Amino acid sequence: MEFPSTVQALIARLDEATLRPDEAATCEGVKRALIDAIGSNGLVLPEELVATCANGYARRLLHKTDRYAVVIMVWAPGQGTPIHDHDGNWCVECVYQGEIRVVSYDLLGAPSDEIVSFDQVEEIKAGKGMAGSLIPPFDYHVIENVDDDVAVTVHVYGGEMQGCHAYRRRDDGTYQRERRALSYSDSD
Repeated sequence: MEFPSTVQALIARLDEATLRPDEAATCEGVKRALIDAIGSNGLVLPEELVATCANGYARRLLHKTDRYAVVIMVWAPGQGTPIHDHDGNWCVECVYQGEIRVVSYDLLGAPSDEIVSFDQVEEIKAGKGMAGSLIPPFDYHVIENVDDDVAVTVHVYGGEMQGCHAYRRRDDGTYQRERRALSYSDSD
């Protein structure tokens, strides 16, 4: 796929940012690159990457290297994730279009426990150009589109995520840890 110049410029900035010496510095560089690209540089994503899916939120690979992967997620109104982790990967997420709600949690228990509890730490509503980072072990959260319009987010991970842990709420208020395979969506 031939990318527009704004995507090529973002990839060049991400290549540079992911060479930093530690995860915190890397995430800060990636965050700045995304905010700049979406906010002032007019990032234009290919149309086929920003289409919704009827059966859940769309997850599409934009670019990957041996250091990072860029995934575009498209959220129709009402679509969202369960509480989940990032399988040990750092992540920076930035809103490209619309608004999303992000609810972050502290895990009560060990990451390897099958049954856990969570304490809600923060809830934010993020609009275009707003970004946040997650560095394990502080990476448990929910993302959802609670607006009436489509939302699109750009996620940069410290590696291509092929799976993660999602947490299903049980009747007693605790959560069951479940391994989930991740795949990419086709364009409808």
